Amino acid sequence: MRQTKHGSVLEVDIHGMTAGEAKRSLEQLLTRADKSISEIRVIHGYNSGQVLRDMVRKQLKHPRISAKLISLNPGETRILLKY
Repeated sequence: MRQTKHGSVLEVDIHGMTAGEAKRSLEQLLTRADKSISEIRVIHGYNSGQVLRDMVRKQLKHPRISAKLISLNPGETRILLKY
């Protein structure tokens, strides 16, 4: 999982991971994320990323998640975090 920080936004690329691996990694990331992070952009892909997309949008749960937003980019999901 590749991570890039842009101010208060953390971009995470989960290409090439299984849904289970990605879910565990994202849950750990959400637990450890610094309070200065207000959003995580998850790059899951579009054509072959449907399993990952569905996991992020439907199955991923965490107390830190405030909202999930569908991006204009179909290969990306934005997760807004509670402080």
